[in-house]
Amino acid sequence: MLTDPRVDEYLAGVAADERRLLERVRGVIRRAAPDAVETISYGMPAFKGPGRFFISYAAWQRHCSIYPLSDAFLAAHVHELEGFNRTKGSLHFTPERPLPDDLLEALVLAEVARSRDTE
Repeated sequence: MLTDPRVDEYLAGVAADERRLLERVRGVIRRAAPDAVETISYGMPAFKGPGRFFISYAAWQRHCSIYPLSDAFLAAHVHELEGFNRTKGSLHFTPERPLPDDLLEALVLAEVARSRDTE
């Protein structure tokens, strides 16, 4: 998979701890969805499959986030998500409390499947 230089530029502008964290997130997404296309959507790094984006991530002042967080994923992983802050559509994590790779991979696979269901 080719990297998008705009994503590299975005990550270069993020503090070192968050950059390492988001580069790990980027790697897990790329491994879980190797056919996805990396891009920028709404000013954030994102991945899209045929026709639409299915997941994005960003660094903020006090945390990093990944989008979207569906009600179905939340219900299926309620115990693994305990202790992580979230909004209706996002999950927040920090370098001190990163998302486990297996949970992140499950989120990616769920969003890939959901994006295919809406085609």
